[in-house]
Amino acid sequence: MINKYKAHPWHGINIGPDAPSMVTAFIEIVPTDTVKYEIDKESGHLKIDRPQKFSNVVPTLYGFIPQTYCDIKIAEYAALKTGRDIKKGDGDPLDICVLSERAIIHGDIMVQAYPIGGLRLIDKGEADDKIIAIMKDDEVYSGCKDISQCTVAVINRLKHYFLTYKNIPGLEKPTCEITHVYGREEAYEVINRSIEDYKNKFSPLQPSQREGETRDKPHDK
Repeated sequence: MINKYKAHPWHGINIGPDAPSMVTAFIEIVPTDTVKYEIDKESGHLKIDRPQKFSNVVPTLYGFIPQTYCDIKIAEYAALKTGRDIKKGDGDPLDICVLSERAIIHGDIMVQAYPIGGLRLIDKGEADDKIIAIMKDDEVYSGCKDISQCTVAVINRLKHYFLTYKNIPGLEKPTCEITHVYGREEAYEVINRSIEDYKNKFSPLQPSQREGETRDKPHDK
């Protein structure tokens, strides 16, 4: 009976047999969206997180890699690379930006993509990496095998979005910082660590235990 129901995008979709060189990406938002959608962790349905308040919009397909989690292993790697005291990840699945020449008009879809690098983003002291990938078989971007082969404009657009998308001009200091733009091999390490964090967080629990944990958790008011 369980196969008759939609899989939870975070826990029920497989990352793919060739990870980290090819991964499944679950896309939540696309460049034409004027609100930020994200997965509701309990139900697995797409929900509105917040309107995009200003003119900045996500420049690529944006979502997460299923069965990943940003926690201790991700934080340890960020601390190693930055020399900072970073104790934890942001507690979400690993984010991914997928480049494609094609105009995808809505999210809530799965995409096969190969990572070429990433942005090491620190958000309020927490590791919040953004993997950058290319959609499988994309005719324009398929020549890029590493982030060093992307144009500077593409990377700058991504950096600008993540450095400004939470800011209210004049009312608060920036909360996000990008310390590094890194290449493919380092992206593979980040993905592998996020898989390990996921297993450490969720694998010890049986599905029934995980559901009970969700039910017993008090809701935010």
